[in-house]
Amino acid sequence: MTDFRVQQAYSERAGEYTSALGAIDQMHALDRHRIGRWAKLISGRVLDAGCGPGHWADFLHRRGVNVSGIDLVAEFIDGARRRFPEVTFQVSSLRRIDVADGSLDGVLAWYSLIHVPPAELPVILSELSRALAPQGQLLIGFFEGDHAESFDHGITTAYYWSIEQITSLLLAAGFDVIDIETRQGSGSRPHAAISATTR
Repeated sequence: MTDFRVQQAYSERAGEYTSALGAIDQMHALDRHRIGRWAKLISGRVLDAGCGPGHWADFLHRRGVNVSGIDLVAEFIDGARRRFPEVTFQVSSLRRIDVADGSLDGVLAWYSLIHVPPAELPVILSELSRALAPQGQLLIGFFEGDHAESFDHGITTAYYWSIEQITSLLLAAGFDVIDIETRQGSGSRPHAAISATTR
């Protein structure tokens, strides 16, 4: 099962990952700007879906956002609760989010979908759509490349996605795409971000 594979892989290296990528000042300045700008569009409840060490949830909280975080990895959640006690964190799968239909105003899925096999991504996008209110805001970050091409990520298998394919999947899940950003830096994989709203 994919969730178990990803959970185990990150559990074994949660401390290492948090040290390397668990602080907001370790994040790209353009990503901080992008997520901060996105958050200004939202006045209600936001979920950091696949929050990892919790730094993006804390980033949003410090900007006055009503945010909580979920992640598969208990070690990430335990650490996030210790480091950011003013934010609510919970162990949960993105396949079944413990919120009522239409109860969220925003979902941040920042590099939290990169390990989802292609056949399973539509299920998760539909679950995010279910949880969001009409005109709810979704922002996803991912590695741009040939559609569903797998690669050896530092933790466990991950996938590139094309802009066209993610856009198609979002439309099928009940979203309208608002804007798209791409970036290619020296020595890094191509980055993409897509913001969308529920219909």
